[in-house]
Amino acid sequence: MSEKEALLISACLLGVECKYSGGHNAMAAEKIAALREKYRLIPVCPECLGGLAIPRQPSERVGDRVLSRTGEDVTAQYERGAQAALAL
Repeated sequence: MSEKEALLISACLLGVECKYSGGHNAMAAEKIAALREKYRLIPVCPECLGGLAIPRQPSERVGDRVLSRTGEDVTAQYERGAQAALAL
């Protein structure tokens, strides 16, 4: 039997409480099961991989930077997290 293809998936979609608010955005169990039938799921949270805490202030892109709601520049953490996810 051949190994399943790997699929990176947002950890919060699998029910991991890593969203900025400390919650998750879990998909329906049957959708997750269908993905697991075909893929080897690799949960990732780029924000956590980049060193951001749970919970944390929501952030958004402003030009070429990522700023939290309070104005903190978290661009470096998002870049670190993206690079770590890419390495997986």
